[in-house]
Amino acid sequence: MSDSRVKQKLEFNKLKKRLRRHVGQAIADYDMIQDGDKIMVCLSGGKDSYTLLDILMNLQKHAPINFELIAVNLDQKQPGFPDHVLPQYLTELDVPFHIIEKDTYSIVKEVVPEGKTTCGICSRLRRGSLYGWARQNGITKIALGHHRDDIIQTAFLNLFYGGKLKAMPPKLLSDDKTNILIRPLSYCKESDIARYADFQQFPIIPCNLCGSQDNLQRQVIKEMLQSWDKQYPGRSDIIFKGLQNIAPSQLADTNLFDFVGLENKRLAATPEHDAADIGFIEAAFSR
Repeated sequence: MSDSRVKQKLEFNKLKKRLRRHVGQAIADYDMIQDGDKIMVCLSGGKDSYTLLDILMNLQKHAPINFELIAVNLDQKQPGFPDHVLPQYLTELDVPFHIIEKDTYSIVKEVVPEGKTTCGICSRLRRGSLYGWARQNGITKIALGHHRDDIIQTAFLNLFYGGKLKAMPPKLLSDDKTNILIRPLSYCKESDIARYADFQQFPIIPCNLCGSQDNLQRQVIKEMLQSWDKQYPGRSDIIFKGLQNIAPSQLADTNLFDFVGLENKRLAATPEHDAADIGFIEAAFSR
């Protein structure tokens, strides 16, 4: 084996271990998977969902608990969609799978004016179809392929365009309280996932309905964050850590923190505390 091949194999093994470690840590931190779970892995044909399925299948073999995996794809009837790719890949992989066929493409094209972004209504229709199938088939967890960068981008999208401090949580109970969503890739960087997908040569299916739109607000945010990371390496790591360290009393949401009740919680300063504070101040200014 040539030196370049050896180096490439070493890089791949390091990358694989890092991704699996991040996924395992996220699952543990948020208690994502329990014994007996039946997990629906939403497979779009993109790099993220392929990587998610691959890592979960590996963890399934080595985990101390038992859980089922079923890969589910929503065929939205987009013109030119290669509907043979996923069934062929999943059959060769020998993993249980199901293809939901629903023409959401026609609805999106009919409702959304030409030139407008389609992501909003498309995602709602897709989510409704997947949630419905999960309820009907005894699914206990729905695994989505969102990664760390998706979470950060969503936080800035909501802040800049929606006036909300809100992102994508690693684990979520759906609004109707019937489905639990998990995002095992929450700690994984998109760049690592892209390299892993390239190494594994997953049969990527591009999204011609929305993924190619160049006027997406998300793309603007993504480019901003990439620029920051080039100028200040590690900034995205710090931002993600910030999403895990929220201080409600230091923000301004009256529903999240009881600002009105602070008067009732205030403790009268004791003479001992006053003396200590005064002594500290006098010592500081006498230097």
